[in-house]
Amino acid sequence: MKSLGQQIVVDYHKCNPEILNDVAAVKRAMREAALKSGATIVQEAFHLFNPYGVSGVIVIAESHLAIHTWPEFGYAAVDLFTCGDEVDPQIAFDHLKAALEATDFTAMEMKRGILNSAGLTFQSHKPYAGAALVSA
Repeated sequence: MKSLGQQIVVDYHKCNPEILNDVAAVKRAMREAALKSGATIVQEAFHLFNPYGVSGVIVIAESHLAIHTWPEFGYAAVDLFTCGDEVDPQIAFDHLKAALEATDFTAMEMKRGILNSAGLTFQSHKPYAGAALVSA
């Protein structure tokens, strides 16, 4: 079954709360996950909440990686959505599990944009030539 994309929706449990509340550490883990999975980073945004918690997104040419953390519960909600065959969201999943020091998780993997019609092909998205890429 051919699809336009793969999405892994993850709940990481029993994570290191100090990491989950460190915006620089979360950003670094997400960037590394994107790059290790073969993604092309286009843009990123991260925010540290008061009193605690981090939200962030890495926009990739192949879709996105997003996270929201609850350090007080040792919990992180993550969405890894990649399009095409060049990026492996499983690599991003494994990297984040280790980086957040999660000892438990639940995950759901989905194929997105199922192509039922014969002859349809996927065109890989890359950044517009005039747009500046975020350096790796």
